[in-house]
Amino acid sequence: MNTKDILYHLRTEKGLSQDELAAKIFVTRQAVSRWETGETTPNVETLKLLSAFFNVSINTLLGSPRQLICQCCGMPLEDSITSKGPDGSFNEDYCMWCYADGTFKYTTKEQLIDVCVTHMATESWPAEQVRAHMEAIVPTLKHWKK
Repeated sequence: MNTKDILYHLRTEKGLSQDELAAKIFVTRQAVSRWETGETTPNVETLKLLSAFFNVSINTLLGSPRQLICQCCGMPLEDSITSKGPDGSFNEDYCMWCYADGTFKYTTKEQLIDVCVTHMATESWPAEQVRAHMEAIVPTLKHWKK
């Protein structure tokens, strides 16, 4: 979906008119109309307001142009599991299990990998394979490249 379609969908899903949405995020109705027709796209500050108002990430508002992954554990991110910063805004770098309330849950790669192996291992993907996978992926992620 394009940004114009996403904004229209989110607005109508909440049962808001263009005027009502405009009032809530401090823009004109004409601005909302231009976004929904695709004539313009909201600026960065307005995208932040829309993200908070609709409780979706900016990545989602922009039509998910890139697949986000947690930069601590490598899990693909969706809005429902994306972490939030202390101010409540989405932190599109981490999942809610690795980063919450402004702090990281895992202090070492080994601690993270042990938890992941416990939760990810199945009969068709044994613990040894999960561990090997995680040991290859985790060091490449931003959080661990310090």
